[in-house]
Amino acid sequence: MTHTAILMNTALILAGGVGKRLGKDIPKQFLKVNGKPILAYTAQVFQNHDEIDRIVVVCVSGWEDEVENIKTTYGLDKIIRIIPGGDNSMQSISNGIFGIEDITSPDDIVIIHDSVRPLICKEIISDCIAVCKKHGNGCASIPVQETIVRTDDRISGNTNIDRSNVMRVQTPQAYRYDLVSKLYKDAYEAGIEDSVYTNTLMLHFGHPIYFARGSVFNLKITMVNDIDLF
Repeated sequence: MTHTAILMNTALILAGGVGKRLGKDIPKQFLKVNGKPILAYTAQVFQNHDEIDRIVVVCVSGWEDEVENIKTTYGLDKIIRIIPGGDNSMQSISNGIFGIEDITSPDDIVIIHDSVRPLICKEIISDCIAVCKKHGNGCASIPVQETIVRTDDRISGNTNIDRSNVMRVQTPQAYRYDLVSKLYKDAYEAGIEDSVYTNTLMLHFGHPIYFARGSVFNLKITMVNDIDLF
């Protein structure tokens, strides 16, 4: 008798940033809004999602105990590992990817998400997973509604970019584990050490990005006024 392997969906929540642009004394993912850390809002959405089997948090060095406290306080029992982040986004993501290699099968799916996008919803996560199952990756994306102008100096511009030909890519981004693991190994072998997101690496190596459902409300908290919007 043959047994079908049970595939796992792992949410990899990125909480390794220090939030310099926000100008606060603590990393922005640990700032409290209405008495609750931003990271807790984000993690709870994945905790309560039926298709998410486990959560791994990549944490800025020195804040691991705070993640443990958030896990306990908010009943986030799907968090199975807290992995130290790196010196940049690429290192933090790859630390998370390689840090679950011992418990992850090639066909498993990893859903990478910014901890500072707390307005993520169940439907976006579900669609990322569905598109990933079909194509090997699925990235939350939305059409561009504004006029897009190319600029070299951020002072002026004179070239219009047809907005119908571009998409804004957000997180979550879902990837089949064998593909994303090889992607980062290939990147380091090629001397790439500071690619901001997994999707940019995908494009660098000639892999297509498949668009999944995104939302204009899927806000990334970057500046102080973003907290007010949240």
